Amino acid sequence: MEKKQRLFYALTGALAGLLSGLLGTGGGLVVVPMLLGPIHLEPKRAFATSVCIMLPICAVSAGVYLWQGRMTLAPAWPYMAGGCVGGIVCGKVYGRISPLWLRRLFGLLLLYGGLRSLFAS
Repeated sequence: MEKKQRLFYALTGALAGLLSGLLGTGGGLVVVPMLLGPIHLEPKRAFATSVCIMLPICAVSAGVYLWQGRMTLAPAWPYMAGGCVGGIVCGKVYGRISPLWLRRLFGLLLLYGGLRSLFAS
């Protein structure tokens, strides 16, 4: 891998980390298009790789917030437990979902999140 590519990937990762820390795992919104576009990963591999990339970024952001006293774990436990169950289930059925439907679901998620953010009071 050439130096220019590594720099591009590092900058993409930095942007993903920035969005994750600022918006709460919004970094996947940057990572998936980069993996699909310039890196040319197939959709299923891109979405799975995005999860792998976002895990340490989210862990670091959560650690910083916890260390600064900006969050507590008590209200997060039910979501973390549910997220783990959902991750296991989706990891098992992931191979049965077509790449076209993955892209459509991702697009709907982006649209939903964007509209909620735009019209939130």
